[in-house]
Amino acid sequence: MRTIDDRIVHELNTTIPTASFVGKVDPGLTCKELYESLMNAHTSRERIIKNCISQTSAVVKTLKEEREKADEDAALLKQLRKEQTKLKLMQSELNVEEVVNDRSWKVFNERCRIHYKPPKSQ
Repeated sequence: MRTIDDRIVHELNTTIPTASFVGKVDPGLTCKELYESLMNAHTSRERIIKNCISQTSAVVKTLKEEREKADEDAALLKQLRKEQTKLKLMQSELNVEEVVNDRSWKVFNERCRIHYKPPKSQ
């Protein structure tokens, strides 16, 4: 799902023309399309990660309630720890996502700032 972020430098290098080729490609349109692709990818990934966090949080909550009823159930405790670890990993994935997004927007703004001005929502 991060392909667009992983390849943004290559994408910009191959689609945004240098000064000598400026008449052959419309950089404003290219930057606008790339902006929309980035926005869609970032929004989609964030929504999916948050959905996973929400579902895992619900599982952790349920397992905690079950643990309070059955104090010494080792299998239940093991499952709870496993789900808590999964939840922490997903939460850290949101931080990774923020770093990836920041890097992509920085590269995008460096190359497209003179060709395309995104709406103020970003």
